[in-house]
Amino acid sequence: MKNIRSYGDPPFTVALLHGGPGVSGEMAPVAQELSAHRGILEPLQTQDSLEGQVEELRSALDSHGDDPFILVGYSWGAWLGFILAARHPSLIKKLILVSSGPFEEKYAAQIQENRMNRLSREERKEVQRLSKKMDDAESFARFGEILAGTDFYDPLPMNPEGVELRPDIYQGVWPEAKKLRKNGKLLKLGERIQCPVLAIHGDHDPHPAEGVQRPLAKVLKDFRFILLEKCGHTPWMEKQARDDFFKALTKELV
Repeated sequence: MKNIRSYGDPPFTVALLHGGPGVSGEMAPVAQELSAHRGILEPLQTQDSLEGQVEELRSALDSHGDDPFILVGYSWGAWLGFILAARHPSLIKKLILVSSGPFEEKYAAQIQENRMNRLSREERKEVQRLSKKMDDAESFARFGEILAGTDFYDPLPMNPEGVELRPDIYQGVWPEAKKLRKNGKLLKLGERIQCPVLAIHGDHDPHPAEGVQRPLAKVLKDFRFILLEKCGHTPWMEKQARDDFFKALTKELV
């Protein structure tokens, strides 16, 4: 699989990082929207280890873009961008975290609780069953489909064309990432980040906003937070928050 897509005209100074891990291509609608006025890169993470993804991203940016970059990381991509900005500060001009997972372990349980409370009894049983089969592509897709229903407030019609689901990547990367949060090393990396950081989060996102805002405010030198109303985990797919999301995002891409 090609590990980077480009949109618009050079210079390519903005990069969009997808979530998952293992959901390559989901940032394409955002890239298409933004590329009318600037060059956009959409790196696709193909490595099945945390270290592999960090190095793959660094190499892709170095080979295809023009530093310093503005990184826009979505969900897992927010953490990946955070790690890269800490390890290679001269490479990153600004970091934008969209719908990030919480940065401290004490907030993590709220994600599952919030999602389960939004599911029917039958859906909860199915999610529990599927969670034991995440190495199977069909189960991985169905698991994501059910949880997506809990992640939205008022969604637009979805078009998953061009998105590749890779459960093998998820299985390789996510346990390492969770361990990094649990032992406190993920948040500690924030002390090494030198660029401005903005977090954009929906008020209906099952990932608790306070799990992003409060920890990062303690460790980052230059940090801002925007809470979008009537917005779930994927802002560009929300009827009532899409315009506010792109307005806030576009304002930062300078």
